[in-house]
Amino acid sequence: QVQLVESGGGLVQAGGSLRLSCAASGRTFGLYTMGWFRQAPGKEREFVIHISWSGSSIHYADSVKGRFTISRDNAKNTVYLQMNNLQPEDTAVYYCAYTPRHCSSNGCYDAAGYEAWGQGTQVTVSS
Repeated sequence: QVQLVESGGGLVQAGGSLRLSCAASGRTFGLYTMGWFRQAPGKEREFVIHISWSGSSIHYADSVKGRFTISRDNAKNTVYLQMNNLQPEDTAVYYCAYTPRHCSSNGCYDAAGYEAWGQGTQVTVSS
């Protein structure tokens, strides 16, 4: 059993930055792959980025590559999403999630493969 809680969302102007956090509690041992997804109103949940246990393997969606980066501090049981040069199309609810799969080779982009989710944090980007 693991609980994930996101924080750090807000309203920013285009070109601005935000740093989201995802704090894990409960059974935090063995949380190998942590990812971020986002969902805009009326749209399906979309893969953003994920990271391996050591941080050595990171996979990005094409839409955020070069602008977003992910990191984790396992001692603090926390994953971060640094979002730079935000654009209006980035407006969505952002969710962190966990999968026990090792995703370094093929990637894990399907939301159905993740077993625990946070409640989400709203990111709104104005033009």
